[in-house]
Amino acid sequence: MQYLKDLEKICRINSFTKNKAGVDRVSKQMREWLEEIGFKTKIYKREKIGDHYLFQSKRRDGDKILLLGHNDTVFPEGKFEEYREDEDWVYGAGVCDMKGGNIVALEALRRVYREVGEIYNIDFLLVSDEESGSDDSKYITKKIAKSYDYCFVFEASGKNLEVVTGRKGVGTFTIDIKGKASHAGTSYTKGVNANLEGAYKLIELTKLTNLDVGTTVNVGEICGGIGANTISPECKLKVEIRYEKNSERDRLLKALEDITDKSYISGTSSTLDGLIQRDVMEENPKQLELIERLEEITKVKIPTEKRGGVSDANIVASCGVTTLDGFGPYGDGDHTINERANKKSFEIRIDMMSRVFKHLQKNLSL
Repeated sequence: MQYLKDLEKICRINSFTKNKAGVDRVSKQMREWLEEIGFKTKIYKREKIGDHYLFQSKRRDGDKILLLGHNDTVFPEGKFEEYREDEDWVYGAGVCDMKGGNIVALEALRRVYREVGEIYNIDFLLVSDEESGSDDSKYITKKIAKSYDYCFVFEASGKNLEVVTGRKGVGTFTIDIKGKASHAGTSYTKGVNANLEGAYKLIELTKLTNLDVGTTVNVGEICGGIGANTISPECKLKVEIRYEKNSERDRLLKALEDITDKSYISGTSSTLDGLIQRDVMEENPKQLELIERLEEITKVKIPTEKRGGVSDANIVASCGVTTLDGFGPYGDGDHTINERANKKSFEIRIDMMSRVFKHLQKNLSL
């Protein structure tokens, strides 16, 4: 399991999303390893965040595969930079989310390269800002996605090595409410309470939640007012929506506009700002057909699951590309100082993906 030494090397490099130097160090190390097995590198330079890297193989007629990962993690420098192992687990920032997944892809490619030589029709995109929402890299991902027939994303697998066929869409919005300030003791009726308007809107927004279809609406932050003796002249609501169906996205977007435009307290006015960060990844028949083919190739039963969290799989799937996620190792505790990944799951995943890549090289199709 020499590849765990490679994992340790990149996990000991702090690659917090805002640590450009650290993220770039990880990317350069991945570049060194991938160029050793014949990949060419295209770099998307950035000033304030890490550069994005696209590693490209040679082309032949046949299916084109995109592998997708990210090099950034969530911990600022000095917070969680250790790496350790015991008999069953490895521990450290990124061991499952998702430097561990990147190593799975790398090692599978290495094994195929050693066995069959030149690799064709497989590219590997590693972005630098996934943990903060892929606000920059998503435009690159969308631009290149349609050049591929399939996309495999190497986020962590499920506990039973499930691959991910569905992820909720997510959007974040802000409603700014304007009222009118007045003295709460001497001029109570002359004011227009923006905080009260915000309270009414909060209730209406919460009513949009429909757990039966996987839709949640959360007003996660409220701020407004000047002090207890002043009628509040302004209020701000920060809202997150998550949904499993495109129809629910459309319903929520319309409702957000309607609730913003309606004044529950006469004299208030409101504006809405925000966007869909990652659109929904809906399970579809093409995914299930692909899983059946992968099971034939690997001789392994592949369980599936859907997740409420998002990844860059959402972005590629929204472009119409058949996308599967969760090809990394199994782990837990991600985004905490207890993050770990299971050693056995690395080998299982690497073996499975090696068989898939080898099949593609020999048949030029999946």
